[in-house]
Amino acid sequence: MTIFPLLTGFATGLSLIVAIGAQNAFVLRQGIRREHVGTAVLICMVSDILLIFAGIAGLGALLEVAPWFITVARLGGAGFLLIYAVFAALRALKPQSLTTKSEEFGSTLKSVILTTLALTWLNPHVYLDTVVLLGSIASAQGSTGRWLFGAGAALGSILWFSALGFGARYLRGFFASPRSWRILDGIIAAIMIVLALSLVIPVLG
Repeated sequence: MTIFPLLTGFATGLSLIVAIGAQNAFVLRQGIRREHVGTAVLICMVSDILLIFAGIAGLGALLEVAPWFITVARLGGAGFLLIYAVFAALRALKPQSLTTKSEEFGSTLKSVILTTLALTWLNPHVYLDTVVLLGSIASAQGSTGRWLFGAGAALGSILWFSALGFGARYLRGFFASPRSWRILDGIIAAIMIVLALSLVIPVLG
């Protein structure tokens, strides 16, 4: 059994999740301050995994009754990837630094739980990235490959949030550097373009 879907899911999941955002900033802040880090990281990881596999299962069921949808999924996913690549390229041209000073959150366990849940489940981009985009790409991997793809994406989420939260004390300088984000966003843009082409080529024959 090929592990290509697993690696593709891992790369795609990481590419989507590492973009600068409120969720990452909050996890980074908790890691730097060492306050309820495990709670914030666990909520982010579990939420991502649930959304990833919900998207894969939903689109998988749809394909059983409408096989033609795989073509729509490929084209739609490719278009979304290209748009995402453009935004990543724009971020690379005008990089930001990721800080934890923009908002003040409470540091009690309850406030950390509520804040992490809100930053995760009330963010519309989360649904576009995990349910729609990852689900669309996974559907093109075949009946078995889509679950390997999901496992790879879930693994990417687990590794990213673990590194961001528990390694924050060592990564603080790295994430404060605009140059670091320029390199990272440039890599993300390249990965997105390659993945978009991999979706379109089979459709074009």
